Amino acid sequence: MQPRNMSMSGVVDLAAVKAAGEAKAKAEQARAESARQGGGGAVSPASLVIDTDEAGFERDVLQRSTEVPVVIDFWAEWCEPCKQLSPLLDRLAHEYNGRFVLAKIDVDANQMLMQQFGVQGIPAVFAVVAGQALPLFQGAAPEAQIRQTLDQLVQVAEERFGLTGLTVDADGAPPEAAAPVAGPHDGLLGAAMDALDAGDFGGAVQAYRNVLADDPGNTEARLGLAQAELLGRVAGMDAQVVRKAAADGPADVPAQIAAADLDLVGGHVEDAFGRLVETVRRTAGDDRDAARVRLLELFEVVGPDDPRVTAARQALARVLF
Repeated sequence: MQPRNMSMSGVVDLAAVKAAGEAKAKAEQARAESARQGGGGAVSPASLVIDTDEAGFERDVLQRSTEVPVVIDFWAEWCEPCKQLSPLLDRLAHEYNGRFVLAKIDVDANQMLMQQFGVQGIPAVFAVVAGQALPLFQGAAPEAQIRQTLDQLVQVAEERFGLTGLTVDADGAPPEAAAPVAGPHDGLLGAAMDALDAGDFGGAVQAYRNVLADDPGNTEARLGLAQAELLGRVAGMDAQVVRKAAADGPADVPAQIAAADLDLVGGHVEDAFGRLVETVRRTAGDDRDAARVRLLELFEVVGPDDPRVTAARQALARVLF
């Protein structure tokens, strides 16, 4: 089970589904066996989102994937973007009403699974369909992009594997959550997320700045602003042109900065950080400061508690001092 490289494009790579005919046959056989044993009935809404680990992976993910696509959310308590993405995935799992099951895996407690899937950064989202692993996306992507990915996943599962999902008990109550306490900036933060989902990066930037003007320490707004600014910068880029300019001009600071933005959006976090640390090392004056400032901005996107940020901060300190 070796997933392919991750992407933040939000598009399921249909070519990654290998041996579909064989896997479909196995899935049909497993469903028939489950039916003979009295399985296949309606499930509780609470079973649509589960926490699993290495001990329960075969039961919770591999076996369940013969009945329904299982989306895997690799997360950690220290990961700030995970705290944005995980609640969204939870909500969508219930909204999709049995068309997929969400399995949450804490990478700190399940290093072996993290290595088996080749997870290089979190949050990282995979799917397992009839025992076949598919990379979906990495990072806290916009909701519209995530929905597009899930829609394609459901389509692949049905057309190629015959998985039509689970029947959810309409009378079963979903797990109750404490009613959120409205904050003074919830309206602006919600408007910023809506703007991100619509691709209005300028509107999202302004909404986050409005929050920070009143509450400079607002963590959600600071992270959202960094992400919105990054997405706005790369939206109009021609990736081939940018990467060629960076390859042809290692001393071209704007080219290196633009390439680092693309690296990060593509999920190549260490490459982005390493590129800018090296640019800081070989430059001076305003050029050095521009590269340093952009690196600090990218640290905000990833989150201050990410170990890759910690390592890059140490590397930056070494070249500066």
